[in-house]
This record gives sequence, C-alpha cells and structure tokens, in this order.
Amino acid sequence: MLWRSLFIFAILTVISCKKDPIISDSKDLTDIDYNPQNYPLEIPEYFPSFAIPEDNPITVDGVVLGQHLFFDPILSADSTISCASCHLPEKAFTDGTKVSVGVNGNVGRRSSMSLVNIAYAFNDLFWDGRANSLEAQALEPIEDPLELIEDWDNVENKLKRSKRYQELFRKAFGITNSDEITRLLTVRAIAQYERIIISGNSKFDKVEYLDIAAYTLSELNGRDMFFDADPMTPDAECGHCHNGPLLTTQQYVNNGIEEVENLEDFSDKGRGEVTGMLFDNGKFRAPTLRNIELTAPYMHDGRFATLEEVVDHYNSGGHFAENVDPLIQPLGLSEKEKADIVAFLRTFTDTSFMKNSYITSPFR
Repeated sequence: MLWRSLFIFAILTVISCKKDPIISDSKDLTDIDYNPQNYPLEIPEYFPSFAIPEDNPITVDGVVLGQHLFFDPILSADSTISCASCHLPEKAFTDGTKVSVGVNGNVGRRSSMSLVNIAYAFNDLFWDGRANSLEAQALEPIEDPLELIEDWDNVENKLKRSKRYQELFRKAFGITNSDEITRLLTVRAIAQYERIIISGNSKFDKVEYLDIAAYTLSELNGRDMFFDADPMTPDAECGHCHNGPLLTTQQYVNNGIEEVENLEDFSDKGRGEVTGMLFDNGKFRAPTLRNIELTAPYMHDGRFATLEEVVDHYNSGGHFAENVDPLIQPLGLSEKEKADIVAFLRTFTDTSFMKNSYITSPFR
C-alpha cells in the first residue's frame, strides 16, 4: 500500500509540474502612473478610415504593451517563438518561408500573411476568414498545436509574475492588481499594435496619389495592364482583386493554383473549412499586394518562389474547377509584358514605416 501511495503521489506530482500553478496572491500596482494618451495614427490622406473598437481604443501605452508582447517569446510554450517569428517587419510582416514553423520545429499548414494595413481588414482574417477581428485572431496562435503550443492559463500566469508586464499592463489598461492581467487584455494590446502598421508611402503612392514621382516606361506599361487602363494593352486581370489604395478587395477566391478532379479533392479546403459550403472549397483570401516584393514565397502554401512565377501562373490560365474565378483565363502575355507587370508590382514596396520605433522590436 505504501509503494502504491508513493507511486500515485509521484504521478500527480509530474502532472502538476506540467502547468504553472495558479497565482493566488496579487501585487498592488496603484503606485504606477496610469495616464492614457491616444496614439497619434499617421494615415495617408488618400487612405480610407478604419473602425477602432469602442472597447479597445489605441493608446500609446497600449501600443507599447502590444509591441512587447508581439516580439516576446514568453507567449510560447518553451519561450523560443514569438508572433514576430512568423511576422518579421523587414519582410512586411511575413517570414520568408513556404509555411510557418512553430515550437519544436512543427511545420504549419499555410504561409504567414502580411500584417501591413491589417487594420483595414473588414472581411474577416486568416487565409480562410475564420476570425472576425484582430482581437479574435490573436487568441488562436497561442494554443495552436503547430504554432506556439502554449496554454492561455500558463501565459496569464507568466505575465502576472513578470515585473515588466505588471508595469506595462498597468500603464496600458489601468489595472490595479497583477491578477487582473488576462488573455483578453493581452490580445487587445496586440491588436492595438497591429493597427498602427500602416504602409502607404511607396512609389505607387507617390505617382498615383501625390503626383511627386513618375513611372518608368516599363512600370507604366505594367500599370496599364494591371488596371486595364489602356485599350492598346492587354488586360492582365489583376485589378479586379487588387485595387484601390489597399490593393485588395478582401474577397475569397479560387485562383486556379491547384488541379483537382472535383471540389472535394482540395488538399486544403480553405474558406470551405469555415463556411462548410462545398463551393467555397479551395478559396482563399486575396491578400494586399502592398510590399509584395518583400513577401515571397507566394500563395497560401508558398508554392511560387518569385513574382515571375506568379505572373506565369496567371498568364497560363491556371487549373479549372467548378468554382474557379471566371477571370482566371489564359492571358497571352509576352515575356516583355510579363516583365513590365513585375516592374509595376515592385512600385508597391515601402519600408518607411520601419522607421517608426513603435513598430520595430523593443528588445533591440
């Protein structure tokens, strides 16, 4: 009986060690100043406005907290991976890999999407649209078995014990005790940070909206084909899904990259996984093309390594399926015309937002 009792005690001890204990005692934080100031958003005049949740206004201290959380691997199970591991500022907040890699080298299902101008997302988030807000989106990677593989209770405990985060949460949200640090406040701070990632100072903007630059002849030809702006040039069918200052319609489309016998055969059903509708299988969100030069490889599965490969795909007409977008058809573009489109795509590049110290890593 003694050995049996000791064995049961040992098992329970091992189980209890797998998860940090709940912190019952709290630390009073009222000696830390709480003086929220609105964050001074810098939005180009030619951009539309975007909605800010009433319960999550953007403040300077909220952004600073979100910035720390975004770049801190404390959110992952073994403190090796952060949000920024898959969303690098210098790659327009993508990671340069076909599909993202999480804790323990676990390989994800899809390529990381750019967070540039993500505040303007009005038609849900992720490649498949399964989250309806930035706050809801930020909840998922923590417990995803292919990403951070952590438990939200553990995350809350780690943040409650951290002197740094006690101060940052107090300044951001006015909490009075450390035990008021929650996952809800955590994702609100991350969402505040993500909403300030605004890019709108590319050559494209300087030509189209500010009239302070000019395209090269190659870029101009590419522009005319991209937007079907000149009857003397072929229509490259790009602007239907990528237009306006945001360069995306935020639609979910099957752009013909995968060959299937029927709609049940898509290896990744995309939007269909969320809606449960057969006709949505193989559809994915049309991403913004801003900074597209920096976000290779391309498509939801990173199958195309270069912009040239992307243009080749669309020029070929892709693969037919019942729900393929009707604009996916052979274009008949010459090598010169394809090169002109790529030249125009590169005018979307803008790295000036990287000069904002609130956007880059606070740990450097």
